[in-house]
Amino acid sequence: MIDSMLLLGIFVAISLLVHLTSTALAYRGCRQRETAPSKIDAPMISIVRPVCGLENHLEETLRSGFLLNYWNYELIFCIDAADDPAIPLVRRLMAQHSCVPSRLLIGRDVVSPNPKLNNVVKGWRAAAAEWIVLADSNVMMPPDYLQRLASAWDAEAGLVCSPPIGSLPGNLAAEIECGFLNTYQARWQYAADRLGFSFAQGKTMLWRKADLDRHGGPRALADELAEDAAATKLVRRNGKRVRLATPPFEQPLGARALADVWRRQVRWARLRRDSFPLFYALEIGTSSFPGWLAAIVAANSLGVALPVAVAFPALWYGAEAALARASGWHVTLRSPITWIARDVMLPAIWVSGWIGSRFVWRGNQMQTAQRAA
Repeated sequence: MIDSMLLLGIFVAISLLVHLTSTALAYRGCRQRETAPSKIDAPMISIVRPVCGLENHLEETLRSGFLLNYWNYELIFCIDAADDPAIPLVRRLMAQHSCVPSRLLIGRDVVSPNPKLNNVVKGWRAAAAEWIVLADSNVMMPPDYLQRLASAWDAEAGLVCSPPIGSLPGNLAAEIECGFLNTYQARWQYAADRLGFSFAQGKTMLWRKADLDRHGGPRALADELAEDAAATKLVRRNGKRVRLATPPFEQPLGARALADVWRRQVRWARLRRDSFPLFYALEIGTSSFPGWLAAIVAANSLGVALPVAVAFPALWYGAEAALARASGWHVTLRSPITWIARDVMLPAIWVSGWIGSRFVWRGNQMQTAQRAA
């Protein structure tokens, strides 16, 4: 019995140590840095934005691209269907901000099962600049957006990207999604970067055009169903590193349906399992619940189960709250409740990632490569 309690205690200590360490690393990794774009001499940059349908806060996110404090850039909007309801909005914004060079390209080039990748191919080909940003339509671009990306580029960089930071949640489900995006996924991405295991995130990606073109352009990202996984592997094969912009960029959420949050997380889980199965296997330990339960069981033998049951989550979620507040991310008094809800969902999402292969993305029925083979 003593040995089993000792093992449980060690497990609890390791769980807390890993969590607190990742939080500290994330805080150090996502702090504001100097944003002068001197490292690539402030060249022209083409921003390619795939758009598909009307989303929450779409007008604000698309408009933000016209308001950048950068001397030389162009916007290229890509839509794959002529009847897409977002087309009038894009054209109206282009007319209102005619001083910014912008184009709308409509059509689809099928290079992979990934609909977003098929949508951006025409924009990549049309880009006039030697530096290209692929940016999702729901990314909010601050005035120094391009400076932040450019400042992260260095001699070892093969790609600069940024995880999305959930903001402006319109309901409880959206707050839960903030919990997934911010103090969970962004935390781990910045912590991994600090440890030398950086990986790409497809929301924002700055490429040197020649680097990708020598591998066939966007077609090179069709090796994986998720273009960011393909980008990570390509950059590593070239002996380069993925760099992260700091601080990261917001994704305003609005109201969400909890079922949609679940499906989105399961989709990403299946894609991670497909691309990086070993790392995905370790994700089961990232929820608070294994350590929390072990702490209660171990403390019960000492008659202090209740204090430990309170102290463990206070320390765990207190660290997340400190990270969110210090980073300027969304946090309220009910955030710990949404983080607990997230951690309740995580084991079920992890299992679903292993046992399923199909998902729907933007109305497209898709299947991961492992199960389709």
